[in-house]
Amino acid sequence: MRLIACTMLTLGVLPLAALSQQSPGDWFEEGRAAVERNLALRAAEGATAKNVILFVGDGMGVSTVTAARILEGQLRGETGEENELFFETFPNLALAKTYNTDAQVPDSAGTMTAMVTGVKTRAGLISVSDAALRGDCASQQGTELLTFLEIAEMRGLATGVVSTARLTHATPAANYAHIMERNFESDADAAGLSDPGDCVDIARQLIEFTDNLEGSDGLEVALGGGRGAFLPDRDGADPEDGGPGRRIDGRDLTREWVERHENAAYIWNAEQFAAIDPEKASHLLGLFDWSHMEYELDRETDAAGEPSLSEMTAKAIEMLSRNPNGYYLNIEGARIDHAHHDINPIRALTDTIEFAQAVRTAYEMVDLSETLIIVTADHSHVFTVAGYPGRGNPILGVVAGGDGEPDLAADGMPYTTLGYINGPNPGRDEDLSHVDTTHESFRSQTLVPLGSETHGGEDVAVYAVGPGADLVRGVIEQNVIFHIMMEATQLDQR
Repeated sequence: MRLIACTMLTLGVLPLAALSQQSPGDWFEEGRAAVERNLALRAAEGATAKNVILFVGDGMGVSTVTAARILEGQLRGETGEENELFFETFPNLALAKTYNTDAQVPDSAGTMTAMVTGVKTRAGLISVSDAALRGDCASQQGTELLTFLEIAEMRGLATGVVSTARLTHATPAANYAHIMERNFESDADAAGLSDPGDCVDIARQLIEFTDNLEGSDGLEVALGGGRGAFLPDRDGADPEDGGPGRRIDGRDLTREWVERHENAAYIWNAEQFAAIDPEKASHLLGLFDWSHMEYELDRETDAAGEPSLSEMTAKAIEMLSRNPNGYYLNIEGARIDHAHHDINPIRALTDTIEFAQAVRTAYEMVDLSETLIIVTADHSHVFTVAGYPGRGNPILGVVAGGDGEPDLAADGMPYTTLGYINGPNPGRDEDLSHVDTTHESFRSQTLVPLGSETHGGEDVAVYAVGPGADLVRGVIEQNVIFHIMMEATQLDQR
């Protein structure tokens, strides 16, 4: 079986938990077997992908895609239902099963690990097998899984990670880090772990990426939020508000990034971003917020200014495409997920629309004869599009029939088309007759009272175009995405 030896750095000897039914090797072999089945359906041998761009809309379930599609059309003055988000025009489609090895409804750490290593793991673990125990450094030794980004680096490709979340957050971190606790983003987080041991925090792993990977010159592009985990805990460390960073070891990892690479640059605002010449910078670190970047709806009000996801996508492609061997780029629309947790549909949907625009940006910049583009989600949310609204009814509004009159629930009050099964705003006490449900501050009503809305467990869609895209078909396990990227690029043969 190709690549098994180099994909598993080493396998631990600790027994798997009772709920874990398969070993990392089983997941890997079965993922590869799924690709072999799809290969048999090809009419002709597909071309090899020189480049791979993996787009992940965090929390972008099918209901989110549907609602964002309608909203985008309505923002243009159309009824909306007939609209298509750009990636919905891609010719190949599959559904991916998202569960973690210990969870029916998953988290982003386990799901992204599956996509970039070919192996499913537990919730909360980042690019380590489920032989590791969450929060226990001692259990991590020997469980590290080689990622697609690391394989690309070892084969001489350029690599990049772009996210609107903190770069140390689960989805972007799964590309370059190996850790038994997704929340171990800076060394200050060690205090909350059961056994931090000598495990290295995620921010340090990003900066020290080249130390443990033979032949790698490090990530060429890393753009997102999360300055706090890279800056020392002293007053004035953060350039935007003059506050402290989160590092108790006193290190300034942004400075170390620049010192490690010739012609490297570190930037933190929109003006500096615009000034970067992609022909001159060899390595680019952009941290545009202390924590997560702004929602797209709020981006223009940011004091220092932030680039959009589309703009970061374009800059990353410009830089990475200079490598004649090709590149791998992961782009995450992260805050779709955060807005859903906050039961705030307008921000979730406008971030989804911008995510689709970033996909269009990439599509228009690349040579599709040599670039595989995959668009998917890590998981869904308990977000619904329901009732019987008439065609063209405002998707953010209350349910109304063709006559425009609101439909009333059994309690005599109107209700919105978009809703959540759980979250922090329970009950039907508020009559929405005189509430602007399209306003950015509107929070949906929910059924089950929780402090934060939860993920959903249903399958998510996978869209693809370019060499190898025809392998995206049927209902697949999420870890098969890694094997599709490997087959499309033939990296194990380079």
